[in-house]
Amino acid sequence: MFEDVLTRLGIASRNSGVHSSHWLPASGGTWIDSWNPSNGRVLGEVLTASREDYDGCVLSAIDAQRAWARVPAPRRGEYLRCFGNLLRNAKQDLGMLVTLETGKILSEGTGEVQEMIDMCDFATGLSRQLYGLTIASERAEHRMFEQWHPLGVVGVITAFNFPVAVWAWNAALALVCGNAVLWKPSPLTPLTAIAVQRLIQQVLAPDGFSGVSTLCVDADSEVGKWMAMDGRLPLISATGSCRMGRSVAATVAARFGRSLLELGGNNAAIVTPSADLDRTVRAVLFAAVGTAGQRCTTLRRLFVHHSRLDEVINRLAHAYDSVPLGLPWEPETLLGPLIHQGPVGEMKRALEHALREGGTLVRGGNPVPLEGSFVQPALVKVPAPIPIMRQETFAPLLYVCPYEDLTQAITWQNDVHQGLSSAIFTDRISEAEQFLAHNGSDCGIANVNIGTSGAEIGGAFGGEKETGGGREAGSDAWKTYMRRQTCTINWGQYLPLAQGVKFDLA
Repeated sequence: MFEDVLTRLGIASRNSGVHSSHWLPASGGTWIDSWNPSNGRVLGEVLTASREDYDGCVLSAIDAQRAWARVPAPRRGEYLRCFGNLLRNAKQDLGMLVTLETGKILSEGTGEVQEMIDMCDFATGLSRQLYGLTIASERAEHRMFEQWHPLGVVGVITAFNFPVAVWAWNAALALVCGNAVLWKPSPLTPLTAIAVQRLIQQVLAPDGFSGVSTLCVDADSEVGKWMAMDGRLPLISATGSCRMGRSVAATVAARFGRSLLELGGNNAAIVTPSADLDRTVRAVLFAAVGTAGQRCTTLRRLFVHHSRLDEVINRLAHAYDSVPLGLPWEPETLLGPLIHQGPVGEMKRALEHALREGGTLVRGGNPVPLEGSFVQPALVKVPAPIPIMRQETFAPLLYVCPYEDLTQAITWQNDVHQGLSSAIFTDRISEAEQFLAHNGSDCGIANVNIGTSGAEIGGAFGGEKETGGGREAGSDAWKTYMRRQTCTINWGQYLPLAQGVKFDLA
């Protein structure tokens, strides 16, 4: 069955991971394996990019972008609409491939493809809304206005946990704005990238725009380093760890380029005395356990008013006991594996720290005797914030902590280096408004009565502090992929200067 999925998506046992204006044969790169984290088996082999391959992709993208930028924006939007329709037809197969490479449950795999489809629809609509402003000039017989131009070639670096959706967040907008896109996917999920590249080429290649979307797979971070240093790429959009983001930001800034960073998120939620616990527990369970805790928006810290603490913990413990764990493509499964054994070890070490620092293990935390990288989701009760809670552990590990008053809870929520997503569960409008006020949550995302995960593409996605400050997929996110130009036209006979300056020859 899985072989049929790969065949329908054009994936062979051995694949080139380098695409400029055509798929390239071996030219110095190495072969890497794509592993299924559910059973440790090899899905396929992929050829990585050499430096020569990378430069070929950049040159191909530069050449293609010049022609692409001359295509009217609404017509570019039509290409995105057609790509979205291809994704609709391939949704089940591509969603299954996401599941096979990442270990996400199947509804999340197909949900990620739906997110790509939504981004294509969003970009198609934006293609007729790339507005500039007309500005009132203080000088008579002058017209002043803003217009927007594409940047050129946009570099996109994506992580394993959303192997195709995050590319679509960036690529759909970058392409509709007239840019070309060079993509470096995670080496843990190369097959999904190749499948997507094959799909978009069905739309672009027939009209000679193949080089508008290029792909370079690597075995580690080498291609990403080349991209960060490359002055031919005016914007680098990078999703990953805070450590990676620091390196990319410094390197890109040193050449006066732009970076759009979506990094870590040590996210928290607050449960107030008035919260509806049926709704709260359902939301917390998905936010903490969904994607096996491998979302940047995963809930990692839960602050519960002391009057509701025991009830919340008991309900969560029961819910954790009920989560079906197993092969992610099985319809009843809600929790699949971690991406590999590394995060399993990191979760174990974090749990050991938590117990030494005064935490109590309520549920889970044990490896599961299956072939893949499975682990029980862990629930840890702490009497007050402990040092390990300030570290993001990319696994299903949730700390539950009591608080006395809402101001204290908001302070604790904000007391981490990241600032991505946050939530409050309350039926009191005053508590919701305090949480959303300027001195409330310091995160880029603040939710009331829903969890920290599951953002929609219409809202700007991103966060503050070490999350990087980037924003993707929101109402004006397209401006990130363009350069603004202020224009003034003097259509009169005189040359007045602004601010009343006089500079006339006698």
